[in-house]
Amino acid sequence: MRAHVFTDASLAEHAGRFAWLTIDVDEVKNAAFLEKFPWEAVPTFLVIDPSTEDVAYKWLGTADVNQLVQRFGEAERAVRGQSGDAAMTALAEAYRLSGAGKKADAAAAFRRAIDAGGESWTERPRAAEAMIIALALSGGGQPCARAALDEAPHLPRGKPFANLVQIGLSCALDADAAEPWRAPAITTLEPLVREAVSLPNLLGDDRSSVYETLVEAREKAGDKAGQKQLAEKWLDFLDKVTAEAKSPEERLAYDTHRVLAAKALGDPARALPGLEASARALPDDYNPPARIAEVLGDIGRYDEALAASNRALALAYGPRKIKIYEARADIYEKKGDSAAAKKTVEDAIAFARTLPPSPRVDKALQRLEKRLS
Repeated sequence: MRAHVFTDASLAEHAGRFAWLTIDVDEVKNAAFLEKFPWEAVPTFLVIDPSTEDVAYKWLGTADVNQLVQRFGEAERAVRGQSGDAAMTALAEAYRLSGAGKKADAAAAFRRAIDAGGESWTERPRAAEAMIIALALSGGGQPCARAALDEAPHLPRGKPFANLVQIGLSCALDADAAEPWRAPAITTLEPLVREAVSLPNLLGDDRSSVYETLVEAREKAGDKAGQKQLAEKWLDFLDKVTAEAKSPEERLAYDTHRVLAAKALGDPARALPGLEASARALPDDYNPPARIAEVLGDIGRYDEALAASNRALALAYGPRKIKIYEARADIYEKKGDSAAAKKTVEDAIAFARTLPPSPRVDKALQRLEKRLS
């Protein structure tokens, strides 16, 4: 979004509506802010009420320019709170609950807003999209899949619909295979997600995420041919959007998707040319060499993978550096060098302990210490 949404000149007229702040979640100097205002995904958007310093509005995920402007209005209504309209009052409450991290309560409030607004309520698509995200974050499972099944028939075909059915299918796929509701939910939702992947006007990374969920569905169904067919389409799409990208930063946004698609195809090396192009264009960014190291490790080119990992470690900082250490340990294990793998995990633990405590760092330390035990 930084590369192809926030650069849009039409957003300039909204500059005075908020005091803008961008937070790098890997910078140690931002630890106190992140402790007070936790994030759950990138991107996460927060609007903070200056009178209370509480989060009045929170949104996870991407948006195009028009959707971003729509969110500005939602955030301002959330800060104002109650209105004379029951549906809008419930919606503002839902966004505040979401901002406070009360995901289950937020999902219930979004449901109340939808019920109060009715079938033709103009805010219904966005409220339904927000509700499904809250349900997924509060535990997923049947309530999440059920909400997607219930709301999908009421939504026009656009980004909220695509997000709704994709997240609903993900919730079903993540459930225990023995759950009796799981298979019927997948059977109904997967065709809707296939419809969503071809909708016009989706952002590129949103469409790529829809492909990812469809590939996962075929993988979990044991349909190797279907998985590979979708992965090939996914990679073709990524080739197209990266060829059309207007900057190296815009291309970089698709590199993780490229690695996932190539792995799903069973041909990780297919991702290398794009990753190497990003590394040449952005020599100071740790992401390309970190992803190159991962792919080279997958295809058995271990010494080259370790050299790429060295480059990534030299550029990385903050909690993200821990993941690079972990990936490096994986490369050593694949190479058969258990002593070097252990030493790398120990180095990762030592580095993690230099960082300010946070849930993210604490989880990483638990992972690493378990790996040593």
